Amino acid sequence: MVSNTRLVRRLVIICIAMFAFGYALVPLYDVFCEITGINGKTSNQPAVTRAAVDETRTIKVEFLANRDDAIPWSFAPEVAHISIHPGQVQVINFMVENPTDMAMVGRAVPSVSPGEAAKYFIKIECFCFTEQPLDAHERRAMPVQFYVDPKLPAHFSTITLSYRLYKNTPQLVGR
Repeated sequence: MVSNTRLVRRLVIICIAMFAFGYALVPLYDVFCEITGINGKTSNQPAVTRAAVDETRTIKVEFLANRDDAIPWSFAPEVAHISIHPGQVQVINFMVENPTDMAMVGRAVPSVSPGEAAKYFIKIECFCFTEQPLDAHERRAMPVQFYVDPKLPAHFSTITLSYRLYKNTPQLVGR
């Protein structure tokens, strides 16, 4: 009987440890991505300064948009790609429409590819910084203002900015 009690205790401890590890995995992954610059994570803070324009180089910036199945909005960039000089500020609109009969709130999560270029893609203003409420049947242009840092290594000629739109569910306060 003693060995069964000890086995049950060990199994409970293992289950608790597995849950704690799974719970801590997301913040640890975010820290890892921030340190290494992989996975295309960009800053969620607006830039305050920008560098001088490097007119000797041209970078192709591609735009992609997709959405989670839980949010029935249409979501797409106005243009598929542009060519810019590093340091040149550009504004691109992403069009969003709520075709349903009820108001909803969405949240866009950005990603930059290749991941190593993410730290050189600087967003000055972005709809991804805040929640995006849309009334029923509302259509709106959501701008992103950005530039590519001239310090971008020379082997990069194309950068892809992609957004995934999610339905933002209210958080329960006090639970």
